[in-house]
Amino acid sequence: MVKIGFICEGKTEKNVIESDKFQDWLKINGFECSLPVIDAKGNGNLLPHKIEALRRELLDRNVQKIIILTDLDIDSCISLTRQRITERDNQIIIVAVKQIEAWFLSDTPTLQSLFNDSSFIFEHPEQEINPFLTLQQLLVSKTNRGVGSKGILVSRMLKYGFSVENAAQHPNCSSAHYFLTKLRTLASAN
Repeated sequence: MVKIGFICEGKTEKNVIESDKFQDWLKINGFECSLPVIDAKGNGNLLPHKIEALRRELLDRNVQKIIILTDLDIDSCISLTRQRITERDNQIIIVAVKQIEAWFLSDTPTLQSLFNDSSFIFEHPEQEINPFLTLQQLLVSKTNRGVGSKGILVSRMLKYGFSVENAAQHPNCSSAHYFLTKLRTLASAN
């Protein structure tokens, strides 16, 4: 078992990582996850001079690898986001394109269940400028119920079965696929 710890940009990412489904996936794939996941409370707290205290907390818990999960947001490319955070030993940076909510748009089985529409597919989730807003609009139009916050959205998505595995299977969600592939590679290397 590889002991890993997560630093996430915000509550949405933290809730996804701490979800039972993802924790089960980690165990099946040879990981022990140090809980609780650290919520950096915004990408500005992932800057080199601010992240060291978060990293130290995980290293004090004896994790072997630190996984940072953040959004691309307004950066023009993943490389710039990684450079902003700064690569370090025993650390992997995963960047969701554009925002983690694009992974929700990529989970076809969960959205079909949530919308009660077995034909629903969102074709290009990672091309959405604001996937949270897109999901808000879809929820209103498909269920006549909106969501007022990202916290409510992540709770509803998890309740209906959201999994990173489902998102990674979407042909146009490369960042979720990369995330799981990178973790599998890490597990096989140890």
